[in-house]
Amino acid sequence: MPLEKGIAELVAGFIAAGRPSSREQNIDDRRAGYIASTTLAGEKEIRVSSEDIVLEGMTFRVVSPPNASGSLPCILYYHGGCFVSGGFLTHDTQLRQLAWKSGCKVIAIQYRLAPEHTFPAAHDDAERGANIVHQYAEQLGIDRERITLAGDSAGGHLALVSALRLKSTAHWSPAKLLLIYPMLDATASFPSYASNGQDYIITRDTLLSGFEMYLQGTDLRHPEASPIWREDFAGLPPVHILTAEFDPLRDEGEALYHRLNDQGVACTCLRYLGVIHGFFQLGGVSKTARDAIRDVAWRAATRE
Repeated sequence: MPLEKGIAELVAGFIAAGRPSSREQNIDDRRAGYIASTTLAGEKEIRVSSEDIVLEGMTFRVVSPPNASGSLPCILYYHGGCFVSGGFLTHDTQLRQLAWKSGCKVIAIQYRLAPEHTFPAAHDDAERGANIVHQYAEQLGIDRERITLAGDSAGGHLALVSALRLKSTAHWSPAKLLLIYPMLDATASFPSYASNGQDYIITRDTLLSGFEMYLQGTDLRHPEASPIWREDFAGLPPVHILTAEFDPLRDEGEALYHRLNDQGVACTCLRYLGVIHGFFQLGGVSKTARDAIRDVAWRAATRE
């Protein structure tokens, strides 16, 4: 399928600019560029409430649907940004839209970023944040039996690894996982890294430079660096994976679907056509992005 019109225009501009490489940016410019891209995210949902809170020394953003009362289901969200950028500013629009469309409380975790904080800092923050939210469920007004772990790109990776860590401790389990084009393979072994790696804005260099700054010499096949290769998925809660047709990460996301099913995990996967990595944050120019947000919200809100 051809690129969706609004996304095709962005890609054409990227190619016309000479395919600028993330490797040539300093980290401050890379982070600022990500924040600047939020102008493409679409309308800010103002019918929800949002506040930042600190629990046990960690900062969370809590976005609540209107007239929230009782114990609501929760989407615990890990933002993307290749482990080196992103945060509440880059994902505020999506967090608000998810809360409005799902009726869930959406709680985002601000984890530490590379290169200032290297592996396993983000992984440790992701797990600790999940445990804090579970511990303070009553105070937060959420149902601890209906916590969904979700995230995009690096955040999808962190949602998956957090669920695996929680499974190993047997303390508690999320209700489900929603993984939006997750980063799963630091070895870049899948064909879509080649076929989609140069032209589609979030390039092979963008993704791998993030892995490199975060992993800092860690074995690329480490089970928490490249969780796609793990053999211990059995026992995870149900998983839904979103992939994008023109994404370098498309093939590893779809490979995870097969590996999870092979290991007995209930898993579904949906490839969105005509879109690129990061499309979930392009709701201002992409109908497909708006559809995906609606679908993720529905999946988080349902009990199945």
